[in-house]
Amino acid sequence: MPFGDVVRVGGSGLRTHPLRVLLSALGIAIGIAAMVSIVGITSSGKAGLNAILDKLGTNMLAVAPAKGALGSDVTLPAEAETMIGRIESVESVTAIGAVKGVNVYRNDRIPAAQSNGITVVASRLNLPDVVGARVASGSWLTEATARYRTVVLGSTTARWLGLSGTNIGGQIWLGGRWFTLVGILEPIALAEELDVVAFIGWEQAATEFAFDRLSSTIYVRAQEPAIGSVHALLDRTANPKSPQDVRVSRPSDALAAKAAADKALTGLLVGLGAVALLVGGVGVANTMVISVLERRSEIGLRRSLGATRSQIWLQFLTESLLLSLLGGGAGVLLGGLASAAYAVSQDWAIVMPSWAVLGGLGVTLLIGACAGMYPAVRAARLSPTEALTGA
Repeated sequence: MPFGDVVRVGGSGLRTHPLRVLLSALGIAIGIAAMVSIVGITSSGKAGLNAILDKLGTNMLAVAPAKGALGSDVTLPAEAETMIGRIESVESVTAIGAVKGVNVYRNDRIPAAQSNGITVVASRLNLPDVVGARVASGSWLTEATARYRTVVLGSTTARWLGLSGTNIGGQIWLGGRWFTLVGILEPIALAEELDVVAFIGWEQAATEFAFDRLSSTIYVRAQEPAIGSVHALLDRTANPKSPQDVRVSRPSDALAAKAAADKALTGLLVGLGAVALLVGGVGVANTMVISVLERRSEIGLRRSLGATRSQIWLQFLTESLLLSLLGGGAGVLLGGLASAAYAVSQDWAIVMPSWAVLGGLGVTLLIGACAGMYPAVRAARLSPTEALTGA
């Protein structure tokens, strides 16, 4: 038969049982939608991560004191920041210092124990430029404002205190004194630990709270080609006497590790999608077997009118392929829409690999062929007499 006739005859069986076809196709659609959406979301997330790294750079290093041999706290030398800045390939350096024993509250009526673990730190004025921080509301500390009781909050700190951009210019209770809120930062991708702190000026911290002017963390931007050599020098440069007491990290490595973990999780989720797809294939096979049993008289009539075994076999195989293709097409569409919606909600670029779409449809056709093979062969083996008499 011509190809058009094969498709028309195969589709006639689907039109006669729309509800059964819908339920069977739904199983295929769920499996394909799960697989396509997982691939799409993962690809969009990877693109979003790469965009962050391209924007913020991968050349930032963080230097902090490590735990002593017996678990005791150690500190960085006072000259560590200056010495690091003298390394030839270092582009910029900044630092924060923990202001110990000082907590921050929304007002002076909050019980002292309810500090939420928020750390108050003294900060250099160039911190945002080095770590890639952006101000969500208000402004960052300046040479003028840092000399007074002013504070900038990390994004998480502001949320915990119940503060937003409308509170800029208001007063908050910090270390038993009123400080003016001048800014709130956006989340900092390369230094998430800064999202849960409150920043005050370096000299103001020394004046108000006897801050010892020692850096708790030093952030370094180095030339990209020399990042490895700078990394190797930082511990000895920061603390020549005890380099083992210095911990050097590359924050972008944490984002890369997150991407690797997402990739591993994606493999697991794709496996679950494959199980759902297999269940859908069983549903298609069940539908086709029932279709053969219900249409024995139709098969017998066609055989009596001259249809060959191969034509009967091709009819039911085509019907199975069309049923699977219907579910696969719906699954690709639903999966694509789900991944696009999620990417938009996360402010990611919408990325859908072509191989995911083509692969989804290809797997669908393979499932349809496997599911329809036995029912098609069974239908083809029915003799006209047996089919017409229902024996």
